[in-house]
Amino acid sequence: MLNQKTFHIRLIYSGALLLILAFVFAVLATQAKAKQTANLIAEGKQIFRFDTFGDEDFWGGQLQLHQAIQGEQFGGVGPGVSPATALAVGLKVDVEALPKPLQRQLKQGKVDLNDPAVTLALLKLNAVVGVTGFFNDDGSLGSMGIQCALCHSTVDDSFAPGIGRRLDGWANRDLNVGAIVALSPDLSPFEELLGVDRDTVIAVLNSWGPGKFDAELVLDGKAFNPQQVSNGVVTGTNVSGATLIPPAFGLAGVNLHTWTGWGSVPYWNAFVANIEMHGKGNFYDPRLDNAAQFPIAAANGFGDIRNPVDLITPKLPALHVYQLSLLAPRPPDGSFDPEAAARGQALFAADGKANCASCHVPPLFTEPGWNLHSPTEMGIDSFQADRSPDLMYRTAPLMGLWTHTTGGFYHDGRFATLLDVVNHYDTLFSLGMTDAEKADLVEYLKSLGDGPGKMSD
Repeated sequence: MLNQKTFHIRLIYSGALLLILAFVFAVLATQAKAKQTANLIAEGKQIFRFDTFGDEDFWGGQLQLHQAIQGEQFGGVGPGVSPATALAVGLKVDVEALPKPLQRQLKQGKVDLNDPAVTLALLKLNAVVGVTGFFNDDGSLGSMGIQCALCHSTVDDSFAPGIGRRLDGWANRDLNVGAIVALSPDLSPFEELLGVDRDTVIAVLNSWGPGKFDAELVLDGKAFNPQQVSNGVVTGTNVSGATLIPPAFGLAGVNLHTWTGWGSVPYWNAFVANIEMHGKGNFYDPRLDNAAQFPIAAANGFGDIRNPVDLITPKLPALHVYQLSLLAPRPPDGSFDPEAAARGQALFAADGKANCASCHVPPLFTEPGWNLHSPTEMGIDSFQADRSPDLMYRTAPLMGLWTHTTGGFYHDGRFATLLDVVNHYDTLFSLGMTDAEKADLVEYLKSLGDGPGKMSD
């Protein structure tokens, strides 16, 4: 029989062993969860960058846009789209998808950027950000599709303007979506949906301009805002109904997505993948059955879309996780005055003179909860708000503002600069800010960002 001392020693060793085993299992479980999360983020990145959700049946199969891209020289129509033309309408090229010999040839000016054949070669390399080409056995372009990255990624121009490393989540404010779609040989799907002729569709598409897209056009058919009003002053008539492409970074913790708060990030992913990208999935939103507000959507059953094979829904979780992992990048050194920004931060605070933080609550820089306001509260017309279910505007997050200054501010870019935005609120709320205070507040807004840097691996 064991003596008491030996028994106690063995009991202690047994307890220590159990603690060690428990710790080991906890570590392994944590590592497994971390790996699972990392895998989900990696899967989401792949979806964000390369998944078409089957939309090639629309962009290629119905609109025949691929035929305009390759041109009659390769069996398509028209002159074709050269790299120079593609870059001019804001398409971007991922330099890391280009073989080193091709990079050297580009640097040496040995590649004809006015030749559509080069565009086809870039598509074969999967180097055009947000666009996938589907090729026939003979090398001709059989179809094409688009990805999330088309609008919500750009490049850092590290190789040349429009050519560089991917910056996922950044709004591509150079992208002229309307002009690209207008190249389609067959626009009958839009003609039939909107009840207008081809020339009218092209005129509407070309009215959008760079960095803008009208997601509600196929829901209500309202192509133009008859009267744009800011602080009671008419600032434009018959302004395009297209809105600025927003960034897809810095959204962790943010409730409603889009300028008018249609829903959460995964809601908008499902909405866009099904209705705007024309992918093949399932989607449900009975608010679109409101024929008075959304006549086109109601007439075409957009409130309840069903496909026998769902290429979208199973991908929403990973896509969501990846988007939430995208931090708003910090501004480059020297791009703002730190001392002025510090003074601006004091003005921005909830107890500061500007009181911006009463709505743009740090660190989200939008309300933690229901982040919508009426047009009257915003001091602007209700045109875009009226095209959304809640008839309101979202308090836009401010992180990474410096990345999307092109095209202006607010949903339609009505304010050309951050100073214009500050002046708008100074007038709306009778803040009485001095010019120096306004300048300091602008410097603070330029300083906002929380990411580790400018690059997206």
